[in-house]
Amino acid sequence: MKDQAQRFIQNPLLSPKELKPSRPGLEITCLLNPGVFTFEGKTWLLVRVAERPKQQEGFISFPVLKGGGIEIIEIASGDPYLNADDPRVIRYKGQDYLTTLSHLRLLCSDDGVHFYEPEGYPLLQGETLQEAFGVEDCRVALIEGMYYLTYTAVSGQGVGVGLRKTKDWKTFVSEGMIIPPHNKDCAIFEEKINGKFYALHRPSSVDIGGNYIWIAQSPDGIHWGGHKCIVTTRKDSWDSARVGAGAAPIKTSLGWLEIYHGADTAHRYCLGAFLLDLDDPSLVLARSTEPIMVPTATYELTGFFGHVVFTNGHVVQGDELTIYYGAADEFVCGAKFSINEILTSLTYYHDS
Repeated sequence: MKDQAQRFIQNPLLSPKELKPSRPGLEITCLLNPGVFTFEGKTWLLVRVAERPKQQEGFISFPVLKGGGIEIIEIASGDPYLNADDPRVIRYKGQDYLTTLSHLRLLCSDDGVHFYEPEGYPLLQGETLQEAFGVEDCRVALIEGMYYLTYTAVSGQGVGVGLRKTKDWKTFVSEGMIIPPHNKDCAIFEEKINGKFYALHRPSSVDIGGNYIWIAQSPDGIHWGGHKCIVTTRKDSWDSARVGAGAAPIKTSLGWLEIYHGADTAHRYCLGAFLLDLDDPSLVLARSTEPIMVPTATYELTGFFGHVVFTNGHVVQGDELTIYYGAADEFVCGAKFSINEILTSLTYYHDS
């Protein structure tokens, strides 16, 4: 198993203590999985910031959006109806809640390493009942001068894919939920193929089927159909439990290269890749047998939820692929890859 990542020596690039909470009474517990794009000559991150109230001994408290504000729910830690075994999810009286409330925050950098919050740009927060538990893990695609932001919208009604669009990152048009629950990990291709938009997405199943990567097409980037499952989990492999798309696929001479995450039954998250046909991206030409990146650094192994590397954003410059990723569900980090090295490492199913 060869880890191809050249991790930034400055990692972690961002940690929770370096940013300010969005409002008094909350603390930042995690920085996760940034969307990435270039704008006005800078590298930008759309970081998922997860917050919660400061915890008091004997109680578990967590926030939810309500009526344009935030409601804090507080439960005695000894309550027999409370299940708090998972650091990410609270189950109380048959209902699921998140332990944190996430919003998306813009940071930019002149060198791709040192990031800061610019003035005059808004936080992207939940706005509807379907986003009452927050907005998460945004992918950014630039198509014909418009930035398409696909993100995970979370509420008690389920987990689905929301879409907002912008040209200037100060004003946004919301298209609401474009793929209903249970779905996430939606990455739109940054180029139309045969006049259609294409996107990868991940329905979730706990019974028949599994957590697999699907592809869909659209006439307008809003209404999606032609759904087809293209990448499944593999038994006894590093991606045996679930797979999900990273950022927008990268166009190469051999096909569309997609970096994806895979998790095993022990909840270890690694990165791999697969290759799709240029003219018919529903055809998978090749795939990683072994991961291209494995959590090995201390900041990837220990954190809010350890043994995790997870990406949904990158920058491409020639053969150099710079991936920005979430580590241990707490830190934002960076690593460089060679696109040619990734392509060479894949197992090809047939001549391309």
